Formats: sequence, C-alpha cells, structure tokens
Amino acid sequence: MIYGILLIVLGLLAVPSLLLSKKPDVKEFFDKITPYQGWIGCVFAFWGLWGIISSILNIGWLGTIPVWWITYLAVSLLEFGLGFILGYSLIQKYVLSKNEKGAESGEKLLAKLLPLQGTLGIVAIILGIWQVVASFLFMVA
Repeated sequence: MIYGILLIVLGLLAVPSLLLSKKPDVKEFFDKITPYQGWIGCVFAFWGLWGIISSILNIGWLGTIPVWWITYLAVSLLEFGLGFILGYSLIQKYVLSKNEKGAESGEKLLAKLLPLQGTLGIVAIILGIWQVVASFLFMVA
C-alpha cells in the first residue's frame, strides 16, 4: 500500500500542473519542495530499480498471483522512470559523470523519457490508486 501512496505522490510531482489547475493554493507546497525534487527523484529511481530487480527475482509470483506481480513490476518501472527524470541532474552528477558511456546512455534514456513525463505521471497516479485498492483486495501490505 505504501508503494501506491508514494507512487501517487511521485505522479503529482511529475505533473504539478494537473494539481495546480484544481488547487492553485498548492503552488506554495511545490515551491518549497522544488529544491529537493532531485533527491526525491534519485530515491525513487533507485527504489524503482530495486523493485524491478525484486520483481524479476520473484517471478514465481506470476504463477500464483499474476495481477499482483504485474502491478509490482509496473509500479517499479514507473518509479524508476519518473525518478530518473526528476533526479537526472543528481544522478548524472554523482553516478554517470564517472563513466563517459554511462553518461551517454543516461542522456539517451532521458531523451526517450522526457516526452512521456506527463503521461507517466498520470499513469503513476492511476496505478498508485490501483495498488492501494489492490493491496486491500489481495491483503498484501
């Protein structure tokens, strides 16, 4: 359930205009959180990467609880993608700058993901809501 809630928050950070159009008074909150957006993105990128690895290691779930496994993998992919977009400047500075090929691959990945940021943010919100609901349906915390 915590993954779902955090995914909703990440989706809102990726698409702030969606929330600002409904509640303009939230602009103060986004102004306060903007300096930390890179760090938040880094945490989500690494958390998403761990989730991808974990879902691959737990591929046996596909035979027993396939909906939950697919949800877990999709959530992890979204966390990694949006986290990478939001935290790219820090990831590039601390991780990719040490390797020229890594920096080049990072630029290519960012170029592919940036046009999808709005769509990924909306999908993250929807999938986050689904994961919260699914955690109650499947009684998985």
